[in-house]
Amino acid sequence: MERRRNSGLTVGELVFLLVVCAFFLALLVPVLRRRRSVAFRPICGTNLCDIGRAMLIYANDYEEELPRAGGVDGCWSARIPDWTAMDQYAAFGTQRGSDQGGRASISASLYLLVKYCELTPKSLLCNHDKGVTEFRPGLYRLGGRALDTLWDFGPDPPKHCSYAYHMVYSPHKLTLYGDPGFAIVADRNPWIDSPFRKARAFSGFKPDIAPYDGTRDEARGGNAVAHREDGQNVLFLDSHVTFEMCSFCALDDDNIYTSWDGQDKARGTPPVLGSQPADPNDSLLVNDPALPRP
Repeated sequence: MERRRNSGLTVGELVFLLVVCAFFLALLVPVLRRRRSVAFRPICGTNLCDIGRAMLIYANDYEEELPRAGGVDGCWSARIPDWTAMDQYAAFGTQRGSDQGGRASISASLYLLVKYCELTPKSLLCNHDKGVTEFRPGLYRLGGRALDTLWDFGPDPPKHCSYAYHMVYSPHKLTLYGDPGFAIVADRNPWIDSPFRKARAFSGFKPDIAPYDGTRDEARGGNAVAHREDGQNVLFLDSHVTFEMCSFCALDDDNIYTSWDGQDKARGTPPVLGSQPADPNDSLLVNDPALPRP
């Protein structure tokens, strides 16, 4: 009589199968993560399209100038003096009657689109920017105040605003008359501390073009953190939005996240509070830094 063969797996076969499964799982996880990142790009791109439309409305009402909070010659400040003030003079510390001086944050300029152009605070949130939440006055016991009576996204705006905006607090006005390829808004600057993560180390970034000749991974080191260094959504002056695979994507390979000295455009220098564009064609997209924890 023929004996029935045991159909169970031996220990060696079981170990082999586990190793094979672990191998393919290791290959699959990054792909799934990448697909998740790609899936969120259109949402973020739609946000920037909404911001672009609101900016066109704003510029139409303000002599073709794009949003710039504070006084005429005001400077960039991490936070404005009073985001709940009843008038702009108290909000930005400008001289009454003359609209001179004062301090304004980058987010305060973007908030003008909420205040005057009916842009929703949710449009300022990237789904992949971990930690941000939609701004509502009720979060700060101001449930009776309407959005158009305030001047910024609360006392800590970076927690409610995902995007970097061109440094408008400079001698160079940002108007619709500039080059259509000028970058004006993008995902958060990777070289500036956010409330949720420290700024990236700049030393590891090297463009993969001449004369830098970096690797693709070294070039990815200059991209936004929100999209896993795959790139960033960028809004240009002519209102078109694209997902750029490198940060040196503006005019003449200008890096949108760094300033330059007239020679090094593609890599440049990481911005600090007070940095300004080198000239009218230098895109310098920044967001307000996180305040040091007490």
